[in-house]
Amino acid sequence: MTANVVTRFAPSPTGYLHIGGARTALFNWLFARHTGGRMLLRIEDTDRERSTDQARDAILEGLSWLGLGWDEEPVSQYERADRHRAVALELLEKGEAYHCYASQEELTEMREKARAEGRPPRYDGRWRDRDPAEAPEGVKPVVRIKAPREGETIVHDKVQGEVRFPNKDLDDFIILRSDGGPTYMHAVVVDDHDMGVTHIIRGDDHLTNAARQTVIYKAMGWDVPVMAHIPLIHGPDGAKLSKRHGALGVEAYREMGYLPQALRNYLVRLGWSHGDDEVISLDKMIEWFEIEDVNKGAARFDFAKLEALNGLYMRQSGDRELYDVFLDTLPHLPDGPALLERMGETGRARLLAAMPGLKERAKTLVELADSAAFLFAERPLAMDEKAAQILADGGREVVAALLPRFEALGEWTAAATEAEVRAHAEEAGLKLGKVAQPLRAALTGRGVSPGVFDVLEVLGREESLGRLRDAG
Repeated sequence: MTANVVTRFAPSPTGYLHIGGARTALFNWLFARHTGGRMLLRIEDTDRERSTDQARDAILEGLSWLGLGWDEEPVSQYERADRHRAVALELLEKGEAYHCYASQEELTEMREKARAEGRPPRYDGRWRDRDPAEAPEGVKPVVRIKAPREGETIVHDKVQGEVRFPNKDLDDFIILRSDGGPTYMHAVVVDDHDMGVTHIIRGDDHLTNAARQTVIYKAMGWDVPVMAHIPLIHGPDGAKLSKRHGALGVEAYREMGYLPQALRNYLVRLGWSHGDDEVISLDKMIEWFEIEDVNKGAARFDFAKLEALNGLYMRQSGDRELYDVFLDTLPHLPDGPALLERMGETGRARLLAAMPGLKERAKTLVELADSAAFLFAERPLAMDEKAAQILADGGREVVAALLPRFEALGEWTAAATEAEVRAHAEEAGLKLGKVAQPLRAALTGRGVSPGVFDVLEVLGREESLGRLRDAG
């Protein structure tokens, strides 16, 4: 395939980077990388009332967190308004567009008449061939494109196939408002042309826009980019994805403790596949990604699958790698900043040492933070309900009986403490679990934790003995 492919991701900075937008960005990024091309970023900030710098920054941060870098500086659509106007005026000069002086009352009347006659509400073209000399005084006109009236406009779509639009349904849509501001429909075409975009990959809710935008391309004599309209993401119930399903900003997934590589892997499988492969490295995604392999049907978002995949990525991560990611993510997690503050150098060393056991049981970084909290807890430990019950039901006596043996222990390792506990259990006629459970409760304040002998080694002699004395 040609190496001069240029894709673009064009979010509006009116909110955060939502999960559907993140998948669109991913598909654009992968296609660009697969073809040796470039992905450009355009911020569609023409809605000045709703666009914010905060949302723009959140979008850029979300893309960076997902590892989806863009080529060249981001383009602001708003800053290109003069260029959009210039093209609209060029279309006027070429006779491909015209001034329309229809009043709001006339437009309303047109719509009502069309509805009464069972037709879709369309502008009726009344100023298309009229002499501008007939223009009413003091009325600022809009500029409308002269859409073709006969035949059909065909969109050759890489995902949807050949989509035909009867030209009678397109009408002469506005490209320049009466205040001189360009419409979205017009600005997008001018920007994509000027940015050299060769492939437009976006949600299939833009499919009808593709026909209208094709009209502008042809009126200007420009090449129409290759189109690929990808299906939207639905919730598990088949309805359009909403906040209750998981249509949240990317930063929310970070706060829920998902790894960027796991979320990226999950998103690529929403509507695209390569055989039965579920776990796909970034290199393989780039190697295998073809836009024609995207499904036509909507994909369904499934939190359980995402969580399972995230757990797998956590287990496959190196201990140091996951430790670094965890520390970087802590400021974004609930209670993370407080945990980070309590940690200290000793706590960090314990965390790294405990990572092999912690990552086996956690499916998210939030779960990891929760299960690691005992490492940095202040004494005496606060007990959860299960731990308190274990200690109340004879557990304290077990801990008290073990204490002298631990205090006399020369070597403080997982193997040495395990041997001591097993010896005590045998002498006391107890099953190993009946000794290990009270130990876990006293050491962690929890009914569940990594292996208790690993916990003893990670906490070290002094901290372990101190916690056992508190509980015994």
